[in-house]
Amino acid sequence: MRQIDSHVDSLLSRLTLDEKVGLLHQYAPAVPRLGMAAFRTGTEVLHGVGFTGVATVFPQAVGLAATWEPDLVRQVGATVGSEVRALHERDPSIGLNVWGPVVNLLRDPRWGRNEEGYSEDPTLTRELAIAYCQGLRGEHEEFLRVTPTLKAFLAYNHETAKFERSSQVPARVLHEYDLRPFLEIIRAGVASAVMPSYGLVNGRPSHVGEHLRALCAEFPDLVVVADAFAPSDLVDKSGYFADPDVASAALLGTGLDNFTDHDDDPGPTTEVLRRALDSGLLEESALDGPVRRLLRLRAETGEFLGPGEDPHADHVVEVGTGAPQRELAREAARRAIVLLRNDHDVLPLRSDRVTSIAVVGQFADRVCNDWYAPEPPYEVTPLDGLRTRFAGSAVRHVEGVDRVAFRLSGTDLRITADPTTGGGVLRVADGDGDGDDSTLFDVFDWGEGGLSFRSVANRRFLSGSDDYELVDDKERPWGWVVRETFRLVPSGPDFLIYNAAARKYVTVVPESGALVMTAAGPDTAAAFTVERLSDGVAAAVEAARGADAVVVVVGSYPQINGREMHDRTELELAPRQVAVARAVVAANPSTVVVVASGHPVTMDGIDGQAPTVLWSAHGGQEFGTALAEVIAGDQAPTGRLPQTWHRDVDQLGDLFEYDIIKSGATYLYLREPPLYPFGHGLSYTSFHYSDLRLGADVVTEADRVAVHVTVTNTGKVDGEEVVQLYVRAPDGPVPRPLRQLLGFRRVRLAAGGSATVELSVDVAEFAYWDVARNRWRVAPGAHRIMVGSSSADIRLSTEVDVRADPPPPRSLGPTLVRAADFDDYHGIRLTAEHRTSGEAVQAAGAGSWLLFRDVDLSDAPDTFVARVSGGTSATSCLEVRLDDPLYGRILAAVPVTPDMAGGGWTTVRIPCDPLRRPDPVQNIFLSFTGPVAVSSFALYRAA
Repeated sequence: MRQIDSHVDSLLSRLTLDEKVGLLHQYAPAVPRLGMAAFRTGTEVLHGVGFTGVATVFPQAVGLAATWEPDLVRQVGATVGSEVRALHERDPSIGLNVWGPVVNLLRDPRWGRNEEGYSEDPTLTRELAIAYCQGLRGEHEEFLRVTPTLKAFLAYNHETAKFERSSQVPARVLHEYDLRPFLEIIRAGVASAVMPSYGLVNGRPSHVGEHLRALCAEFPDLVVVADAFAPSDLVDKSGYFADPDVASAALLGTGLDNFTDHDDDPGPTTEVLRRALDSGLLEESALDGPVRRLLRLRAETGEFLGPGEDPHADHVVEVGTGAPQRELAREAARRAIVLLRNDHDVLPLRSDRVTSIAVVGQFADRVCNDWYAPEPPYEVTPLDGLRTRFAGSAVRHVEGVDRVAFRLSGTDLRITADPTTGGGVLRVADGDGDGDDSTLFDVFDWGEGGLSFRSVANRRFLSGSDDYELVDDKERPWGWVVRETFRLVPSGPDFLIYNAAARKYVTVVPESGALVMTAAGPDTAAAFTVERLSDGVAAAVEAARGADAVVVVVGSYPQINGREMHDRTELELAPRQVAVARAVVAANPSTVVVVASGHPVTMDGIDGQAPTVLWSAHGGQEFGTALAEVIAGDQAPTGRLPQTWHRDVDQLGDLFEYDIIKSGATYLYLREPPLYPFGHGLSYTSFHYSDLRLGADVVTEADRVAVHVTVTNTGKVDGEEVVQLYVRAPDGPVPRPLRQLLGFRRVRLAAGGSATVELSVDVAEFAYWDVARNRWRVAPGAHRIMVGSSSADIRLSTEVDVRADPPPPRSLGPTLVRAADFDDYHGIRLTAEHRTSGEAVQAAGAGSWLLFRDVDLSDAPDTFVARVSGGTSATSCLEVRLDDPLYGRILAAVPVTPDMAGGGWTTVRIPCDPLRRPDPVQNIFLSFTGPVAVSSFALYRAA
């Protein structure tokens, strides 16, 4: 790296102040006098090269995670990186700094961006993200193909009110869960940059968070890039700063290097930075670190090498269309498919036994792409794939959607589309509604009340124009703002048509009969009688009854059923899709239900009735071929769930509850049986586990445990098993996961074959975060080692005795202790102590408390010190109690008076009620009688 560092130092020394400022924007201008071309950070690469036109579309990230195959994910990353290089050589504005992967943990499947991440589990996420980054970077020892950026730091798992509603993440959850994959991936040396999230963590925006500051201190070469418009959002949306100049100084002081703001216009950013420099908020030296890191990022890709020196230059690939890409896309899609159930061995469908297949559902002839997907070079739908694979069989397709006409209430006028071209303004006109295609519309039910209407006459979806006219000009619902989603709002016996994007109702222009979306409320909206002319459920049942087998494809639409800026409120499939699936299963027991979605669904009304269920994330350009091959048995299903599938949303709790330990969330702490557990996936064969052995029965925290288990294919066909290794720590005062994935290994076995699978894990990975000492600690005692085929299907287990020192009693003085480093709590929220540093605890009111466990009181403390702040005009108290937060003995009580209100901090020092013959170790509670805030405290003996 000396060559890179030498070149960077040389460039930095020759840059002017204005040039340094310019380099801090996402779209950095060229510096011709130094031979520096224009540069842009941020090519999206979640599962293909996004926003650049045509490129290979792989399964969504959560689908890639369902493969549980780091080697395959590495190959996908290498292909995506190669396509970025090829596109960059074609168009240099396509930058070599790539944004991906997303490593936020999928704590709650209602998150609108669930499909962008890998898993709810830190270990699986770590392994797959490392593999993907390795593939993106390439194998050259010094120069990288592209520079990966991890998204989106930190604890970002909700879209609802994300600029105002803070994630509340206690210290243990932060270190053991949300922070862990980021740190482990960066420590693996495969990530060049990190992007903070839009959200707030413990009261402070992530872009100026103290955890980001700590990350930058540990990894001084790591580049930090802002998310789009995030610098302005600190002022305009969250209102965390009142002044953009102050915000910019705070961003650079925290560790931000690259301002992604105002699209491709660097002007506003450079103006803000210049003002901050001129006013003294920033010193020029504060720019040197960010500029150096950005130059180094560019140098790592070989940008500053001479002609012929870049090992990745002149890389020729057929972007999206080459045979290797097609085959890898197909392989990834195949291996991402998960067989959830196969009760009566409906699958595989043997082509020599099936002469007719009904392919049913509004997703049967559709391939869905999400917002970050590339433009596919082609798409193979499930219908396409099945028709090709079962070419000798009669394949009948029924969408299973209702066909309706809309008659203006009280008239004979019907909504009418252009029967030929589409794209015009819809009007109400005379029509018989039967046989006149221009008055007929197919209704697509996406769930949560969202509907789309497609004109039968021209097969275009109804949408809203820029002028709020109702038009039929879209081949599919699509866009950052999806204007093709409507709701039918009951109005007596009729319905009002409400457009979700415009947030207005449809009404009629009297003179022309044109339909516009300008009615602000029901009173001015037009009412329509909805006439159902054909029943999608009945059509599906009729097709199912006459077929040897049925494939029903249901699912979610990425732009509609949750996405960036929009969380889901439920996980149930759309009611009309459920009705179709239930009716078809009842009509034909040889039915396969395929769920295509970027998130788990609850499947009420389908699971338990459908004998066979497959799940896949939206699988990219080769999804249909892959699905057909799995259904036919050419490829046995090998995927495993990267997330828990819950029985209902009530099992999830509050969307904003980030404390998975206290709430019992994710498979780690979930005690109720889920619908399908984390790690679940069936095959067309069965496997038996035997002879579980450990390399050692007694270990220390510095050791590594070798685990051996024999796996036998007990079925009649070849298959693959994913052997999963879980651990459970001994019970104790610190709550631990009920099971925690620490390793996995895929084994391929011929029918009747056996193999001994070896997994090994560092005992250090058994550790929990010791909040008292801000370090990892392994608990002594018997840890249960479990192996099986899912988190709920544990086949064998044994114990290993870990010899480690138990934690000593906790000291609460004489130096101040962070209040945020508590062991347990009730009725509090974490908040910022100061604008850009420190965390504090804010009590909701009377009855709130903090627990500090196993405190050493042997020196009989006589002094209590606390930094406190008030929150109301009333006087409240901060109390120190023994053993019980409400009734324990009070050692000290600090009144927090109205003059302490307003967010300022006051240090108070008072004597404690002396302890006579105290027990040497006891629990201490800080109890609150009102909305008091405390940032730090100490309890000690001053004498």
